[in-house]
Amino acid sequence: MRVGLGYDVHAFQAGRKLILGGVKIDHNMGLAGHSDADVLVHAVMDAILGACGLGDIGIHFPDSDKKYKDISSLALLDEVRKKMEQKGFSIINIDSILIMEKPKVSPYIGNMKKNIAATLKMDEADINIKATTTEGLGFCGREEGIAAQCIILLEQV
Repeated sequence: MRVGLGYDVHAFQAGRKLILGGVKIDHNMGLAGHSDADVLVHAVMDAILGACGLGDIGIHFPDSDKKYKDISSLALLDEVRKKMEQKGFSIINIDSILIMEKPKVSPYIGNMKKNIAATLKMDEADINIKATTTEGLGFCGREEGIAAQCIILLEQV
């Protein structure tokens, strides 16, 4: 068995869509980034890559490569899943957390789980997504951006 930890953060940026877990969230700003800046999916990808000993998403999908400009992070997650399978691993469970003041995302979590489960070809029941605030503290508390953390357990198949 292997454990992986993922972390990502993106600043808010006007004029962009807010995508979390592959779901468009109703908000007046999106997240800055080279891809769709899906901070949750990026944390999941880094957790998988870390558990497999494959580095991080910057190594595999550099922001200097134009083919990743505005790409769906779910498409990148699918590539990470293939790399994981090539290493002989499968996912036991995922636990993740979104850290932000606004917007409230509880109505969207079910669809986030569906998207991530479908992309990773796993059961939704083995994915947990939580959201929390920082009670106004730090960059998330000042509503300057969103952070996400993820821990994942893999098993060798």
